[in-house]
Amino acid sequence: MVPREHIMNDMVQLSTRQKLEILADAAKYDASCASSGTTKRDSRGGKGVGSTEGMGICHAYAPDGRCISLLKILLTNSCIFDCHYCINRRSSDVRRARFTAAEVVDLTLSFYRRNYIEGLFLSSGIIRSSDYTMEQMVEVARSLREDHDFRGYIHLKTIPDADPELMRLAGLHADRLSINVELPTQAGLRKLAPEKDGGRIESAMGRMRTEMEEGQEARRKYRSAPRFAPAGQSTQMIVGADEADDRAIITRASSLYDRHRLRRVYYSAFSPIPSPSAVLPLKRPPLLREHRLYQSDWMMRFYGYEAQDVAAATDPATGCLPLDIDPKLAWALRHRATFPVDVNRAPREMLLRVPGLGVKAVDRILASRRHRRLRLDDVARLTTSVKKIRPFLIAADWRPVGLAERADLRAMLAPPARQLYLFA
Repeated sequence: MVPREHIMNDMVQLSTRQKLEILADAAKYDASCASSGTTKRDSRGGKGVGSTEGMGICHAYAPDGRCISLLKILLTNSCIFDCHYCINRRSSDVRRARFTAAEVVDLTLSFYRRNYIEGLFLSSGIIRSSDYTMEQMVEVARSLREDHDFRGYIHLKTIPDADPELMRLAGLHADRLSINVELPTQAGLRKLAPEKDGGRIESAMGRMRTEMEEGQEARRKYRSAPRFAPAGQSTQMIVGADEADDRAIITRASSLYDRHRLRRVYYSAFSPIPSPSAVLPLKRPPLLREHRLYQSDWMMRFYGYEAQDVAAATDPATGCLPLDIDPKLAWALRHRATFPVDVNRAPREMLLRVPGLGVKAVDRILASRRHRRLRLDDVARLTTSVKKIRPFLIAADWRPVGLAERADLRAMLAPPARQLYLFA
């Protein structure tokens, strides 16, 4: 392990650019702002002075659906905790760096003025104490808002052990707050992050929900009342670092949505780290598993499925969602007696359960069938795969006689192994 004094001296000597390289790279393990790339945002396409070379820039979605670019960095990758799954854990032999609050403010404003970013996503390892670290993060948001009149988007990854007053101040300056539950089960947390407590994490989430609700109520009464985290709160779970199966993950996510009214639960497939702990798995789970969990999350949020419905799509032997087909199709194949449904008569909630029909397609079907009876070709024009729809739907000119009962239906509908489809 590198001596502590060597680490501290190295941190002092680093330039801002070197710190950015280290702390932007360290932030890539956090999925809570829907990172989807690190390409430079410059409409001129040049490589002149001020190019970011993509360091620390990720894509996220604002509450109104806009895709925005954020500077995604850690305040520091030093940490007093020793969570087994974390590359920045206390015992990890990685190069350390630390920004001051003023450096993060200057960096954010510099990128913002050059139109590289539209906001900031700031997380951090724990230095000195939870309160001290949270104070530094709050100071970044406060300075941006109050000293520089920054109007961009701010997302702060908060620390559940911090003083509630610091959490309240964070919500007054940030658009979104998040607290990572880290792992799906308390048993997994005890094994891999014994210094963290699931009860304290959920208590902090509960306080955050209360603050948001009280802020909304105050805004209804007084237009001048301050906003509190108007974009809500989110969390992240690591997938595949412990023994939790998809059924447990789905159940936990549903519980978090219900109790704390989260905007999003993000899933991050465990990735092996340098000098790993002996209690960790030797290889990462299939990335497709993470994707299937996002699809199941979509089912609960937009398609009207309950957690037990989605859990019914898992393999009884493994408790995990199938990888070869999406969970909506898996549910339909397990509930063949529910189908086929009549596209010209079925209610919206049943049409949403037809594999291959998305929310927009269902809404268009409902609007169109007020004027005429729909044929299979009419439905095909509203979706990307009529092949997936045919066994589960009745139209004016179509009945899937014997098709829904075929033993090889799953093999017929599964996409080629080399392809990955977003499910409808």
